[in-house]
Amino acid sequence: MTTTLLTDRLILTPVAEADFDDLKRLWGDADFIRPLFPNPMNGEEVWTRLLRDIGHWEVRGYGNWSIRLKDSGDHVGSVGVLDYQREIEPRLDAPELGWGVATRFQGQGMAYEAVSAALAWCDDALNARRTVCIISPSNTASLKLAARLGYQPMHDTTFRGEPITVLERRSA
Repeated sequence: MTTTLLTDRLILTPVAEADFDDLKRLWGDADFIRPLFPNPMNGEEVWTRLLRDIGHWEVRGYGNWSIRLKDSGDHVGSVGVLDYQREIEPRLDAPELGWGVATRFQGQGMAYEAVSAALAWCDDALNARRTVCIISPSNTASLKLAARLGYQPMHDTTFRGEPITVLERRSA
């Protein structure tokens, strides 16, 4: 089962094969990727990620949405409710929220709008009492957004050899 979400400016649709070219541009952008990973992704890596995300919807019934502007259809980024079975300690024990907005759309409130819609869906459809997210301590923009969304730091750990902060949000 997949779900489309609408906000004032955005339409969020489950990631699909048709998103591949937009995702290659997004994940191949060095400025976008810098706070997330050391290097941009090539087409093969993006394709693998796309297949993972499509399968995530199939297996879990939730996953990543592609964010697009309602009026133009421009690809803004991605937001998701995730269970990636991340190998971090301690293990994540609640649905994980993840997001990323293309550089040209940053600072316009679109990440807040998209993540708020995903959280509302998660709280309702999954009856999630809490969610978590992981953010690099150097990614101040995402940490600020997480705080605005009600996330609070739980602990610091490492993921793939890099420091991360695990945050949690309890639903209302």
